[in-house]
Amino acid sequence: MAHIGELTKSQKVAIIIAAMGAENASEIYKYLSDEEIEEITLEIARLDYYPLDIVEAVLNEFYELCLTQKVVAEGGVEYAKKVLERAFGESVANDLLERITKQLKTKSFDFVRKADYKNLLAIVQNEHPQTIALILSYAKSEQASAILSELPKEKRIDVVERIAKMDMASPEIIKSIEATLEQKFANLVTIDSMEVGGINYIADVLNNVDRSTEKHIFDELGARDPKLAEQIRQKMFVFEDIVNLDSMSIQAFIKETDPKDLAVAIKGSTQDVANIIFDNMSARGRETLQSEIEYLHNVRMRDVEEAQQRIVAIIRRLEEEGVVVISRGGRDDDIIA
Repeated sequence: MAHIGELTKSQKVAIIIAAMGAENASEIYKYLSDEEIEEITLEIARLDYYPLDIVEAVLNEFYELCLTQKVVAEGGVEYAKKVLERAFGESVANDLLERITKQLKTKSFDFVRKADYKNLLAIVQNEHPQTIALILSYAKSEQASAILSELPKEKRIDVVERIAKMDMASPEIIKSIEATLEQKFANLVTIDSMEVGGINYIADVLNNVDRSTEKHIFDELGARDPKLAEQIRQKMFVFEDIVNLDSMSIQAFIKETDPKDLAVAIKGSTQDVANIIFDNMSARGRETLQSEIEYLHNVRMRDVEEAQQRIVAIIRRLEEEGVVVISRGGRDDDIIA
């Protein structure tokens, strides 16, 4: 029998929306993105029979979170903590507050995440590097990558360094910048401090920039702050790191990769990378790939970099799915199961 702790977030949302009825559900859908609508609709379609106690537990959890968000918004975190402790006890209150404050972070600079990167670039490009760093810390990593690639080279390094060293930002600063950029988002943040940026985030961003931008950033940052550059690099995965993957991981991403991308990527890579890929292919597959590489002429470096980025994206997706194992910086404890 299912237990509430075994349900995914999407399954819980599906149960809640299904319990609301079609009319109310249609109103909720108006506030969701296309991706969210697709994901939740799929979960609703997959809904199996759930015992009444499971449905009631999910609805009760939803009610508690709504109540928590309401008291936080009306009275602040300290006030909410006192109210919730009286209502639910200290342990439950702390759990609810932790979950809500994480959600509040995603509300800040909401207009940034919805903006086209070119429009966002026009807004931020003349700002101080610290301000750009803060804004990009709330952007989607692909937005931040695109913007970093278009910033002047010196400012780009400054921004990367500031994002990597960022830890906590005061609500007052966030509110001030939000108000300047978009007045209607001025009053969303109510918690005392929030985690933004950091090495994990900037590593994710740099995993998505083009290779020439990545190389420039590491060359400059390595000269300015070698320790920080190495910390970021250890959190990243680049095409040449394929040599550090185990055989099963290499075979897994080869199956998912377009053979043309593989040929172009190898054409512009090292012999070590080529050898380890060939070693993990069948004899027939290896011969076919080698022939395709031999027939490639006048390949642009830009095409090589784009092919390598697509392959890295596949490897990172497979890592998130638990199919590929990536060891970063000589450690295995960063593996995503």
